[in-house]
Amino acid sequence: MAAPEPPPPPPEGCRPLSALLSGIAQAAFHGTAGITEELLRAQLYPDATPDEFRALRAKMGGLLQSIASADMDLNQLEAFLTAQTKKQGGITSDQAAVIAKFWKNHRTQIHESLINQSRWDNILKNMNWRVDLKAQLRHVDQINTPVAIVEMELGKNGQESEFLCLEFDEAKVSQMLKKLSEIEESMTLLTQTT
Repeated sequence: MAAPEPPPPPPEGCRPLSALLSGIAQAAFHGTAGITEELLRAQLYPDATPDEFRALRAKMGGLLQSIASADMDLNQLEAFLTAQTKKQGGITSDQAAVIAKFWKNHRTQIHESLINQSRWDNILKNMNWRVDLKAQLRHVDQINTPVAIVEMELGKNGQESEFLCLEFDEAKVSQMLKKLSEIEESMTLLTQTT
């Protein structure tokens, strides 16, 4: 039994295109500074004129932006790229294959980056809670009353977190649960299909 043949090496134009897509993604989605058009052209397409490279970069950047903003799955991507190959002035089938491979390998990171860029408020990173009994107070009638303590970690990725500590007595916990029930009922009414 003969050993399976290794896959053919990628066409020579695939490597620079894959690197160009990586450069575009780093600059557009990950905010990496210093990746300029001149740098990409000099490193990847030194024989191309500035106008030719600018057109290629704009085309690939536009395609990547469309794919990323729609967060295309592989079926959508295949249909999109097939349409692009049939379009006048579109892309070649080799370019479509490189784009598909790039998206398959980088979709998750690009999607996460876009989500992080679209948040403008802090997120809840962590929450812990416990119930304590008060053991020492000025008034004897408040000793041994349960107290709920909620600790929350708020922040954005890549930034220092803020910590918030809340203390609730039994009446405040009941009031909060009542409000949460009202919110849940409102959300159920809004999301029910008629």
